[in-house]
Amino acid sequence: MKAIVLAAGYATRLYPLTLDQPKHLLEVGRRPLLERLLAQLAEIGQLEHVYAVTNAKFADRFRDFASAWRGPFDLSVVDDGTTSDDDKLGAIGDLALVIRQEAVDDDLIVAAGDSIFSEPELDAFARLGQERDSPVIAVYDVGSPEAVKPYSAITTDEQGRIVAFEEKPERPDTTLAGIALYFYPRPVLPLIRRYLEEGNNPDQPGRLVQWLYPQLPVYAWQVPGRWYDIGSPETLAQADREFSA
Repeated sequence: MKAIVLAAGYATRLYPLTLDQPKHLLEVGRRPLLERLLAQLAEIGQLEHVYAVTNAKFADRFRDFASAWRGPFDLSVVDDGTTSDDDKLGAIGDLALVIRQEAVDDDLIVAAGDSIFSEPELDAFARLGQERDSPVIAVYDVGSPEAVKPYSAITTDEQGRIVAFEEKPERPDTTLAGIALYFYPRPVLPLIRRYLEEGNNPDQPGRLVQWLYPQLPVYAWQVPGRWYDIGSPETLAQADREFSA
């Protein structure tokens, strides 16, 4: 099994902290955010290799981090060649780039580099994907329909299969939000290229799931504990307080 960490964004909402430092290497509880995420991915027993895809502006910072990494799987850095928000490939574009460039042909975990979990249990997430032999998206109950608006609104049946999915909904009727943690079984990987070839949005990784679920079974896995989406100074400070306690 392989994993791709999406870390090519420029985190403009965190300026000036991220003018010269990638968000994913900012510290949360005295440890870089990426280090925490990798430690949580390390709970997946079958994981052999992780690719962190970033941009040309910060690639050297990630390479320095990777050279010091000591973990149970190999860690590689992929530079997508972009230098700003104006020429970025988008999350799905970066995903397809890594699959093509690194010849990834295996079950795949895809994780946003700016998310961490209080009780990850990510091995259970990966096992569900392998048992179902289907794509799986992690979901989190955000507590109110209003709070779902920046994310994906998800409805499932009794077996956990997604029956409704809307990216960044205007009027959500659910409190269940899809987050950027995905399992894609090996046979599904060619569909990622097809998605892009059909001219679909290369950003916002949930849009790939929105395109997939009418075509084949896609399941949801509810995150236990707390999920931290580090996207603003406020959420960074909150996560830092809670992981420093």
